[in-house]
Amino acid sequence: MNKYLFFSLIRRTGLMTFADKLRYNWYLLKTCRSRKRFFEENKGVKLPPPYYIYETFGLNYPEYYSRSLETAEWLVSYFRRYKELNNIKILDWGCGPGRIIRHLPGLVSDSCDLFGTDYNRQYIAWCEKNIPDVSFKINNLNPPLAFEDGFFDVIYGISIFTHLSEELCYKWFHELVRVTKPGGIIFLTLSGDVFKMKMTDAEKNQFDKGAMVVKAKTKEGHRTFAAFHPDSFVKTLAGDNPILEHEPGIMLNGKAQQDIWIIQKA
Repeated sequence: MNKYLFFSLIRRTGLMTFADKLRYNWYLLKTCRSRKRFFEENKGVKLPPPYYIYETFGLNYPEYYSRSLETAEWLVSYFRRYKELNNIKILDWGCGPGRIIRHLPGLVSDSCDLFGTDYNRQYIAWCEKNIPDVSFKINNLNPPLAFEDGFFDVIYGISIFTHLSEELCYKWFHELVRVTKPGGIIFLTLSGDVFKMKMTDAEKNQFDKGAMVVKAKTKEGHRTFAAFHPDSFVKTLAGDNPILEHEPGIMLNGKAQQDIWIIQKA
């Protein structure tokens, strides 16, 4: 049986969260030695608890740490196309346990103010205790954010809309626009056309008609809640705000990569 069909069947039974917990415990046992070795070889590096890492990335500690730095460097390279990274405010919206934002203080000017926000209180508590030079705040699953209008120059959300319903996608995009300065940028990654191989035939038909596809029957916002966004949906979502860049996702080493969207506040 195709693995995506198998997971669709599991999802329809309402057992997706349970299955994911079983998967986590299997990976916890499987990676026991490699996780121990990571800390032996990287004295002084602080990582979040295993489940936090699993929820937001996967239980490969070396990749979690090194690829997070690479991702931060990759993000900054995009930001520099549109902003001088001096005396600006940057928000990691949906920062999780700080996988990316922990690296930004070393990549941008000291004059920049860095912020992270997430609806998971445990993540934020860990970040506040372990990540210096970044201000962290808790938000709810629904807007608003605890910032005034036009507060940020740059906002990024890495695979956040991919775990939200259509209703919350619209609510959150409007909220991100609210807290962005005119001319500021919003950088998002979304699951686009290349992810159709994970869809049923009915879902592909829906997606091809320009409608967002949601695989739910689990907690919204959680990694098991999956949402896919066709290009036309994102263009409608952006409204009058110019789309500066759109890079469609590709298959890389057998894994689908998310679309990149950079939207400027009008």
